[in-house]
Amino acid sequence: MSERAATLDENDGSRNRKQQPKKSRSDKQNGKVVPRSRARMLLDYVRSIGIAILMALVIKQFAVQAFRIPTGSMKNTLLVGDFLFVSKFLYGARTPDRIRVFGHTLVEGLPVLKLPAIRDPRQGDIIVFEYPQNRDLDYIKRCVAVAGDTVELKDGVLYVNGKIYESNFADRDGDHSCIPDWRRVGACPEPHTNHDPYAFQRGSELNREYGPFVVPEGSIFMMGDNRYNSQDSRYWGPLDVDLIKGKALFIYWSWDKDRMRPRLTRMGDLIR
Repeated sequence: MSERAATLDENDGSRNRKQQPKKSRSDKQNGKVVPRSRARMLLDYVRSIGIAILMALVIKQFAVQAFRIPTGSMKNTLLVGDFLFVSKFLYGARTPDRIRVFGHTLVEGLPVLKLPAIRDPRQGDIIVFEYPQNRDLDYIKRCVAVAGDTVELKDGVLYVNGKIYESNFADRDGDHSCIPDWRRVGACPEPHTNHDPYAFQRGSELNREYGPFVVPEGSIFMMGDNRYNSQDSRYWGPLDVDLIKGKALFIYWSWDKDRMRPRLTRMGDLIR
């Protein structure tokens, strides 16, 4: 009996040893969590940051991009300190033709792939573009005329194809013939041009008379809403559509530098 019992005990012990789980090489051993190595943690952080940067670059290049208004050339439609989002896909997003770092071009002449556009730029659109005379700078103006249109200024009033184009820009097919007067605030439907009488008197002759000029194919004519305080197509010519970055969508933040406080009423405003 004793030998049989001893044999049974040995068999039971053998089965128990076989049923015991093998030690895992995972991070858990003996019920305790083994900390990951610093190299592995660093690799995980680098991978996560790299994916986030890549996603941000793709969104910026092909979907939407944020911009800040630095000057008053679009006053009162856009004010200094407005921060806005711009649609990159409406006119057809494209891969970059150059590499920029901190606002400076390092490599240019890269092959470009353009995605299909939803529609072409049209009169009334507020557009962000690369300044033709220095592509490292971004400008924002309103498109007042497209290819084939005739642009002319008479005594400071803009005419496009023989019709006044000064106000009610949000209504693309509406009546734009109301001419703003600084002495009658609110007389014209917004958005409309800002006619600064002092700038009109002291400014360039191009504030008073221009054209007639026919916009060539592949180009659009850009002007600031602050008509007499704007460096635009009157000075540097029509804008090549290949320099367009996108259409302004809405204001997500606005900061009044003079009063040192946000303009809460402007946040979320659609740009028209």
